[in-house]
Amino acid sequence: MHSIFKIVLLVLLLGISSYAVEYPLGVLGETVKLGEDIINNTDTHPLTKDLVKSRLQCRNCHLKGADGRTGTTKNIGTFIGTASAFPAYSSRYKRVQTLQERVDGCFIRCMGGKQSILNTKMGIAMTSYITWISKGTKAKMNPKGPRSFLITKLWEDKKKSFKPIILKATHKNYKHGQKLYEAQCMMCHGIKGKGNKLTPPLWGKDKNGKWLSYTADGSMSKLDNNAVWIQSNMPLYQEKTLSDKDAIDLSLYINSQERANIGTYGIKNNFEHFGLDIDTIRGYKIKENE
Repeated sequence: MHSIFKIVLLVLLLGISSYAVEYPLGVLGETVKLGEDIINNTDTHPLTKDLVKSRLQCRNCHLKGADGRTGTTKNIGTFIGTASAFPAYSSRYKRVQTLQERVDGCFIRCMGGKQSILNTKMGIAMTSYITWISKGTKAKMNPKGPRSFLITKLWEDKKKSFKPIILKATHKNYKHGQKLYEAQCMMCHGIKGKGNKLTPPLWGKDKNGKWLSYTADGSMSKLDNNAVWIQSNMPLYQEKTLSDKDAIDLSLYINSQERANIGTYGIKNNFEHFGLDIDTIRGYKIKENE
């Protein structure tokens, strides 16, 4: 009986392993591999390193799943089902977007990309990997937002429930978020949010004045978006353990720290969206460039 069990287990493991490395054949497979490499090493890859004005990789938000592949998490940030949901409506742009346009928007706004990657070698490769990750999922275009239909309801429900809590936020929430950060986040992301070789930066600049993290107009800079992602994915290996209030207070603290503007859009605008004054929340006046 034990021998049979071991054989069955081995077959299952081999099946999982072969599935995880089963790239498409030919040029398509090479393109998928290239996209995977760019997504895992966005700020250092030869094709994108000169375009990214931060120290982020796509994998920082789109976490690995059980198969070890970037973006196969079952939580917020998954790539699974994303390609199957496009074309999708974008409330930001008030129009229907393609998957490549969605990736390009994230590249520009979130990572501080210097130019569009639409219809470039890297843009096609990145969307090829995301499409490959979605293999086996049924096409189901998303009229509510440019994201996988697998997490749309959770995303929308959590944002809706978080809004009234954010609207009532005060300086006490900021201070509580700071304490939470120091207790649960600082060990990995650093006292000044600069991260390290293994963990991504959350705000600030390096010694040469280069911005390290996502911009003020990136999805993660939005107070509700960030809180939903934090609660779904953090602390690492302890995800979904933070209360709504804790996730929101962490978002308030992290997203009140300095980061790059996009045009005239700065971090204060994310607070104004909820009727909040960032000076009051932080307890000190913001700098001119914020």
